[in-house]
Amino acid sequence: MRKAAISRDPEVMGGAAVFRGTRVPVQTLYDYIEAGETIDDFLEGFPAVTREQVLAVLEEGKTLAIEAVS
Repeated sequence: MRKAAISRDPEVMGGAAVFRGTRVPVQTLYDYIEAGETIDDFLEGFPAVTREQVLAVLEEGKTLAIEAVS
């Protein structure tokens, strides 16, 4: 079983969902996407996050969305 890409800890960023092992809020990725920015733009702004982490977060979000309507 693979480790979740998102973590939440009250001691890190006030408990906001962040990319595991970083202090970068997952919400920031979605804000970038909503603003029309690319994954590469996001990664350039947040070098602590890897492309694999971004793809894993997007995959988790996709899975949750599909399960919610199934």
